[in-house]
Amino acid sequence: MQGFLIVLMALAAIVTSSQARAEKRIALVIGNGAYQNTAPLNNPGNDAADMSATLQRLGFDVIEGRDLDKRSMERLIRQFGVSVAGADVALFFYAGHGLQVGGQNYLVPTDAKLASEGDVDFEGLALGLVMRQMEREAKTSLVLLDACRDNPLARNLARAMGATRSSQVGQGLAEVRTGVGTLIAFSTQPGYVALDGVGRNSPYAEALLRHLEVPGNDVSAVLVEVRNDVLKATGGKQVPWEHTSLTGQVYLKGGPAPSLSAGEPAARLPALRGQEHELEIAFWNSVKDSKAPAVIEAYLERYPKGTFASLAKVMVAQLKGAPAKEQPTRVAALPEVKAPDPRTLTRSLQTELKRVGCDPGEIDGQWGDKGREALANFGRNAKVSVPNEEPTAEALEAVVSRKERVCTLECGRGTAEVGGKCVATASKAKKSRTATSRSHRERSSSSDSSSSGSLSTGGAISIGVGRGGRIGIGF
Repeated sequence: MQGFLIVLMALAAIVTSSQARAEKRIALVIGNGAYQNTAPLNNPGNDAADMSATLQRLGFDVIEGRDLDKRSMERLIRQFGVSVAGADVALFFYAGHGLQVGGQNYLVPTDAKLASEGDVDFEGLALGLVMRQMEREAKTSLVLLDACRDNPLARNLARAMGATRSSQVGQGLAEVRTGVGTLIAFSTQPGYVALDGVGRNSPYAEALLRHLEVPGNDVSAVLVEVRNDVLKATGGKQVPWEHTSLTGQVYLKGGPAPSLSAGEPAARLPALRGQEHELEIAFWNSVKDSKAPAVIEAYLERYPKGTFASLAKVMVAQLKGAPAKEQPTRVAALPEVKAPDPRTLTRSLQTELKRVGCDPGEIDGQWGDKGREALANFGRNAKVSVPNEEPTAEALEAVVSRKERVCTLECGRGTAEVGGKCVATASKAKKSRTATSRSHRERSSSSDSSSSGSLSTGGAISIGVGRGGRIGIGF
């Protein structure tokens, strides 16, 4: 039995490695820690070495460099640009110093001084240079940046630029927009500083190394687990962030292994899961920019274990704990997600309208007169201005924020709403009881007449023999 298990494990390893070899996977890994003109960083060299070993096990051809000066970084990136041609998956991991100047991100070689504003172009290395190489040549591009560490060189540059221009040097890295098929992940939110860590690896690199080799998780799921780990390790101080425009799921080890419920068709399950995920994304997009904790909590109530649950909890804590003036600047940077199908937004709005008692008709993702009437009814009752021509994220947020019924229940004539149900009014109930009583009397009279043997004569006179032999005459 033990020998059989060993054979199975060996076969599984062969299948996994053959799947990886079927794709062309190229990775560039750089770790800069031995800076010559500022204090060294302890972990980037370890992070790069460990990441290279992990990616090699995942079937990547790895180009690695550690403690590189400007010329060495350029040479390695040029080599990467040649190797990445025709790649199915290209991955770039960087650990070390980085900075943003004028909204542009730069990686910092070990020999950089950055004594003046002009030095940035000559001594720094623009992140866009690497990303252009990847997006031009590879089908799928993954960029993992652990480069938001506290950077003394950036502070020196800000001082050299003077008070009027120093604002162009931002803290951490700036937000990056990517092309189709690219995912870029940062160790923390744009404009924030990441921790170098006290162990062998930084908190972000340690979490990546822990989850990249988990079978059956796509990259997006891996980054969710990484975010949860980093949040826990840093006490909520560091929130990993990513922007994705991937057009499909990317698995680094193994593929999906869906569990089917009894009797559920295998072909239908992925569609159902995809639709539910789209609904969650539409819901998240409608609330993520809100400054009201109750709105973010509405997402947590609906998706307590959702993709963005951990981040939503941090946002709620920040919104409740931070002064009102600080809220817009410190909670703005959130993970970006690809906009869902408009039908998904429509279904979400229809579902929420029905929840608050404003009947939109069938929940089918089609927006028509019934939906417009329901949304207009919501606006009137909630006393808010909500355009109703087309579904919008703003309209969904407005409806989501209401936890109680908004639209009154429309009951028929002679009925009224009581406890969320239509019940007969007092006058109608009295009439109903009177009618019932009259019906009972008529049935009783009919029964007496039947038992006594009545005789009708043309409908004008009736003669009957009652109990006890009495004769009665009626006109």
